[in-house]
Amino acid sequence: MAKKPYYITTAIAYASGKPHIGNTYEIVLADSIARYKRFAGYDVRFQTGTDEHGQKIENKAFENMQTPKEFVDEISGEIKNIWDLMNTSYDKFIRTTDADHERQVQKIFKKLYDQGDIYKGEYVGKYCTPCESFFTDSQLVDGKCPDCGRPVQEAKEEAYFFKLSKYQDRLMKHIEQNPDFIQPESRKNEMINNFIKPGLQDLCVSRTSFKWGIPVDFDDKHIIYVWIDALSNYITGLGYDVDGNNDELYKKYWPADLHLIGKDILRFHTIYWPIMLMALGVPLPKQIFGHPWLIQNDGKMSKSKGNVMYADDMVRLFGVDAVRFFVLHEMPFENDGIISWELVVERINSELANTLGNLVNRTISMSNKYFGGVVTNTGVIEEVDEDLKNVVLNCRIKVAECMDKLKVADAISEIFTLFKRCNKYIDETMPWALAKDETKQDRLNTVLYNLVESIVIGASLLEPYMPDTSVKILNQLNAAKRKVTELGRFGLYPSGNKVTETPEILFARLDVKEVMAEVAKFAPPVEETIYEKAKKQKEEKENSEEKKKMKQAEAKVAALNNDPSVLNKQQITIEEFEKMQLMIGEIIACEEVQNSRKLLCSQVKFGENNVKQIVSGIKGSYSPEEMVGKRVVAIVNLKPCKLAGVVSEGMLLCAEDAEGNLSLLTTEKNLPGGSFIS
Repeated sequence: MAKKPYYITTAIAYASGKPHIGNTYEIVLADSIARYKRFAGYDVRFQTGTDEHGQKIENKAFENMQTPKEFVDEISGEIKNIWDLMNTSYDKFIRTTDADHERQVQKIFKKLYDQGDIYKGEYVGKYCTPCESFFTDSQLVDGKCPDCGRPVQEAKEEAYFFKLSKYQDRLMKHIEQNPDFIQPESRKNEMINNFIKPGLQDLCVSRTSFKWGIPVDFDDKHIIYVWIDALSNYITGLGYDVDGNNDELYKKYWPADLHLIGKDILRFHTIYWPIMLMALGVPLPKQIFGHPWLIQNDGKMSKSKGNVMYADDMVRLFGVDAVRFFVLHEMPFENDGIISWELVVERINSELANTLGNLVNRTISMSNKYFGGVVTNTGVIEEVDEDLKNVVLNCRIKVAECMDKLKVADAISEIFTLFKRCNKYIDETMPWALAKDETKQDRLNTVLYNLVESIVIGASLLEPYMPDTSVKILNQLNAAKRKVTELGRFGLYPSGNKVTETPEILFARLDVKEVMAEVAKFAPPVEETIYEKAKKQKEEKENSEEKKKMKQAEAKVAALNNDPSVLNKQQITIEEFEKMQLMIGEIIACEEVQNSRKLLCSQVKFGENNVKQIVSGIKGSYSPEEMVGKRVVAIVNLKPCKLAGVVSEGMLLCAEDAEGNLSLLTTEKNLPGGSFIS
């Protein structure tokens, strides 16, 4: 029976510089899914690669005194080396400078133009070079790029445009009829409420102000804009041909089962890409998953902040599988994950060294000490064995449920629950005590057999996430990796098998001070560029002026508070106050409200299964990125209303000074979302 095909892709990495660990997380996440699907019996095709065109790369190449092709060859090679270092099992590494890709992109552009979906016009607006994106004035935040916060430039040039609006209703219908098309649910709501429902604007799809890109073959002063170029890789990498001469790979694997991307490029993948496919008459991918970010405690990683962590540095200190474990296990399903050197050390010590490494070492050591390494099933069963077996045999089911929902962190937690149950089993059965009683030797044999069998099943399940560690454990136990069809049976380890004589230390405990001393050697403070120094001086000046403004504001507030009419205005009764239901909520997602200068739309979580959408006029005080993760005070029983066409189901409470500056209210202690306020 032929295996069912499964096609998974990552976003292709932009070849402008070395990827940090936050960028690397995506390829490791995709690899764990691809490996699990292979383990589950699928015929997997896993594609990744690099996005190599655009003005930013043209500028970077000039700064490095290289041609753009020389520059991207170097950076693409570095990205591929890091993907290989992380032991990722991709089948195809595509580059957008590949000749077959460039040829098909030109044909795609021409087809869309010939059928009237692309037309020539003129673009006037603001352009962000790092993001390769145009914005209207209303989309800017404090006059800067809403995505990265950098300055934008006025841009006016002849351009070709793609008629997104023509396909808006069809896209909305597809999303409604396919509830899992965009995941997680909160991301889908963002796309619908913030972009599709307000109305799609036609998309600029060519540029004339730079040359590094794929030329429009019928109008060579135009370069095909990055999104048509980059997004097309998902089909060109399979051998898609506009003329219908498609490769067998395309026929077998398209439509993709999963596009795995960062939440910051969700709009391009869930709106532009599906509409492009609709216009081409190509089936849409089955699912697009926008994963959260891996960030430092002080915010998103940035070279200018000096808080960037790179995969190769981490691997040098901790090893590949320890880094894979951390980024996969610490990333929540929807919210951003936190990373720091200290936190990595803590997790290695607690989970990898204590829970897993110690378990394998103890089991092998006891087998050698008591029976010369020979593991025998003598069948002396006690009640405690059944609970262990239930946990071990149910683990495969729980992992499968998690992976079906792409909850990779939860899947790993289930496997470590199995290992923790094994450690508890050792404490319950006390092999060291059984060893002292000659009449208990058969029982001791069974206990050690149960442990080895449980670890073999756990190590087999661990392979998609920590492949090298899985192999090391199985080799030490002299066991083969179990097939997925064998994970529901306990007792397949051959009785009489012999484990290794000297157990290998899988993960040594680390001293955080020693680790930080090593970090200081290869991660010195980032040297400031001329631009960064000027920016720092400007910020220092602004901070000085801000202090003056603060003193003035404090004086005005004091004057207001001395006015008795302020405090005595519109008195209410206790009964009236009790009508308001106030709760602590956690902001899990936030976006600007289109065509509004003041409004932000937040998804606020109140407890496990209660998420409300709240629109607030605080855009002048907070960016969407600053909002995510904050614990706020909100009124949750307000009658829903529409603000700028977006439904709001509550109100966030803020303090306001005399200058109109806002500050969200929160609590002194870190109370969970859903806590009542009285």
